[in-house]
Amino acid sequence: MVVPELGPWRAAGPRLARVAQAVKPHLTRMAQAVEPRARRITATARPGVTRITGVAKPHVARVARTVRPPYGRLSTPQLAAVAATVGLALAAGAVTAAGPWDSSGQRTAERDLAAAWDRRGGTDHGAGTAAVAPAPAPSAASVLVALGGATTKSAPEDKPLAAVLDPLLRDPSLGTRRSAAVVDVATGKRLYAKGVDDALTPASTTKIATAVAALSAAGADHRFTTRAVLEPGGDHLVLVGGGDPTLTARKQTGGWASLRTLADDTAAALKRRHLTSVTLSYDTSLFTGPALHPIGVNDNLAPVTALMADEGRTDDTSSGPAPRGTDPAADAARTFARLLQGHGVKTSQPGPAKATARAEALASVQSPPLSAVVERMLTNSDNDIAEALARQTALATGGSPSFDGGAAAISAQLKKLGLPVGGSQFHDGSGLDRDDKLTADVLTALLATAASPSHPELRAVLTGLPVAGFTGTLSDRYADAAEHSGVGLVRAKTGSLTGINTLAGTVVDADGHLLAFAFLTEGSMDQTTARTALDHTAATLASCGCR
Repeated sequence: MVVPELGPWRAAGPRLARVAQAVKPHLTRMAQAVEPRARRITATARPGVTRITGVAKPHVARVARTVRPPYGRLSTPQLAAVAATVGLALAAGAVTAAGPWDSSGQRTAERDLAAAWDRRGGTDHGAGTAAVAPAPAPSAASVLVALGGATTKSAPEDKPLAAVLDPLLRDPSLGTRRSAAVVDVATGKRLYAKGVDDALTPASTTKIATAVAALSAAGADHRFTTRAVLEPGGDHLVLVGGGDPTLTARKQTGGWASLRTLADDTAAALKRRHLTSVTLSYDTSLFTGPALHPIGVNDNLAPVTALMADEGRTDDTSSGPAPRGTDPAADAARTFARLLQGHGVKTSQPGPAKATARAEALASVQSPPLSAVVERMLTNSDNDIAEALARQTALATGGSPSFDGGAAAISAQLKKLGLPVGGSQFHDGSGLDRDDKLTADVLTALLATAASPSHPELRAVLTGLPVAGFTGTLSDRYADAAEHSGVGLVRAKTGSLTGINTLAGTVVDADGHLLAFAFLTEGSMDQTTARTALDHTAATLASCGCR
């Protein structure tokens, strides 16, 4: 037999641990909600499971014998392999036990039950009398059930989506201006439009455009490299920034590039050259223009530079607002100096200097692939990553890696992809600039393009979107009963500035269709109420079968 490759299981360990920690509270709530139904299912399925385990037992024994190490104990990866194989065997047995099945893929039990029901069709709302002729098949339950435990009935297919969304978008808490669009991702058909060509301030939904531009320009596998180089004929060491906004100096790296690793490798390379004292400089020349965003000093964004560690944060946070150092590059260089000194390499006080083309490479560290960086940016609404990616887009397309150059590169890249950018204005990559303007039309087009089979390089745009009630900036939203139908089904990028509230993403509706949506509003006086109204609107899409 074939045993699954175990290498990826080991590599995914740290990330899986983070995910498990993040979703544990939500899974607990879901478990409590579905416990009564689980008891009923268990009682019904117990005889079948007994038969299945009897069939699967010999296969389990063979798998265990195959992967058991000589010393008699199974390692964690080997246990994972056994569990995976057992799961497949049990699943196959469950499908068989649940049958028999007819040629159309419907279980004959459901077919016979449907024929016995009356002509009402739809969900079984209680005991009914048997009909003489077969009735319509029962409605299928939603794949994910709301946390309350009840499945929301689909709206009639012929009900226009406008009749559902218009009243919700008239909520006065949303302010004085609105722009909205809903698109069927599979067909490209626009299902709803309201002021769809009106360009409003998008706030952080701008990051969707930044992500698409960066991935299409540089490629999903692109990595950012931070280097240490030695100038010829002396002891001049230069720390060269590669524009990696995820570089970290912390002991627990979470899989991101480590300044500590770079210092370890650099110290070893210096000692091989019998150098125990160096003049240290740092090079930030990859990026140009002002480092400070037009909004000024702000806890939401550090000065933008090609060299920084932990986004210039002065506390132990890794996302969200935090105090920042005024010169992240110098701070990173001083940290690098301390790490070298811990290896017995003395350094001068670091200062800025550009490395020459003749400098010898001593050591380097690379970021994870750009796709992973984009996911982190979207999930956490990370402004530091967004501004770095705008500049990286400019570098990849021959532009100027500055605020203006990055904004121009994003716009040009979206035009190259054939997206409807009319009326759009870009002034940064993060959406912190209130002069940024986007339409609901272009936001839904960006999401649909990211889902297109012809653009697999953009898939991280979708996988990085926060999941309602679970991850990122949506982890603490969708808690009210009116929004429960969106939990786990809505994935969306949030956007908030004073008076501005936006939400753009994807949702699986009650009929199983993947929809892309964008809601932009301006003039709100109550951010909390406006966010709740937008969440309710997106959740309604999840429970609707409207067209």
